Amino acid sequence: MDLRQFATFRVAASDLNGQMRGKRVPSAYAKRLDQDIVRMPLSVLNVDLWGDDIIDSPLVFDSGDADGVLRPTPRGAVPMPWLDIPSALVPMAMYTDRGAPFVGDPRHALQAVIDRYSARGWTVIAATEMEFTLIDDHNSAPLAPINPVTGRPLQSSAILSVRQLDAFDAYFTALYQACQEMDIPADTVISESGIGQFEVNLSHQEAMLAADDAWLFKTLVRGLARKQGFAATFMAKPYPEDSGNGMHLHFSVVDRNGRNIFDNNGPEGTDLLRHAVAGCLAAMPASTLIFAPHGNSYDRLVPGAHAPVSAVWAYENRTAAIRIPGGAATARRIEHRVAGGDVNPYLALAAILGAALVGIEDAMEPPAPITGNAYEITGVPRLAETWEEAVQRFESDTLMRRILPPQLIDLLVMTKRQEMRRFAEVPPEQHWLTYLEAV
Repeated sequence: MDLRQFATFRVAASDLNGQMRGKRVPSAYAKRLDQDIVRMPLSVLNVDLWGDDIIDSPLVFDSGDADGVLRPTPRGAVPMPWLDIPSALVPMAMYTDRGAPFVGDPRHALQAVIDRYSARGWTVIAATEMEFTLIDDHNSAPLAPINPVTGRPLQSSAILSVRQLDAFDAYFTALYQACQEMDIPADTVISESGIGQFEVNLSHQEAMLAADDAWLFKTLVRGLARKQGFAATFMAKPYPEDSGNGMHLHFSVVDRNGRNIFDNNGPEGTDLLRHAVAGCLAAMPASTLIFAPHGNSYDRLVPGAHAPVSAVWAYENRTAAIRIPGGAATARRIEHRVAGGDVNPYLALAAILGAALVGIEDAMEPPAPITGNAYEITGVPRLAETWEEAVQRFESDTLMRRILPPQLIDLLVMTKRQEMRRFAEVPPEQHWLTYLEAV
């Protein structure tokens, strides 16, 4: 894409909450983006959900709030179809003045995990299932969106309803067209079980591209919704009594010959698949903060709500946290079902893929796969039940420090503790106003 065709364009990197932080720059920057022309405080990738500095962060006053350098990622510039005036966005990553990847950049955390797979001659292939909810946010509480055909609010869920999809035809037609323009591999769309809830599957591709596209897709979904007069949210639980939004991750690993290392020509998969599953299960309780990063996230993680609450695995069982789907053996893969729609995709993939690799490195063995309803099984490790418990587990767990940089862990803990303090001062019925389009 020739950025010089625009008077201005945007450059942005992901902060720890997955929000875009960056600048609007003139077209003259187009030829010099890789020359360290775009500078921004390192602390900007470690602000809270409102965009405020973290109190006592080592990145702020202790270090003079020093700048880092933004450089373009290989994802490349993309159009911004949600804007009325054509423009472009260049995804960026943060580096220090000495050229080192900034440890507080979540994209670099994922890249470090991917590099460990690459050192073995392996490539991770991943796909995401992105759930979101369309909402009428013009009142004091979130309401079901107006059906464009009837002009009345939606009244109930409509799982796998073609009629519901057709009611929002203009929106999804625009979404598919925008995904094509942005080179985001949107696959099937379904009407989900919540009121105004939908799911878009993004096709399998290399893991970093999957994370990049999930990050871009969330901004696209929200922007196009605004363009058509309603809101879209990836909140884990938009309504207390309705279905929550998740982001399921499917992944497999191929060797340098293109063979799936999880495929043993049968339904059960290889020893490496079992080791990877064991690593994911071992890290899952302490990883809860990654998969449920906000106070609202814990309204989703309740028994019987189609969201896992315990670290168990199974074959073809959607009540389990880890599911091994059926189908052709050559496509044998792991489906990780814990993350909410409100996650930072880079951190979620880093935590999941890092845990799987630790399981492989240590030749971990998982417990026997479960059968039946996972919510009825007792005596198994459980995810953190509260935001505070999740922060404590994440901070103290030694396995997490094999997966993510210790400094990033410390920065995220500080961020979440500040957010907990701030939300404690806001009436609960107003929390949704902060979460609606920020997550």
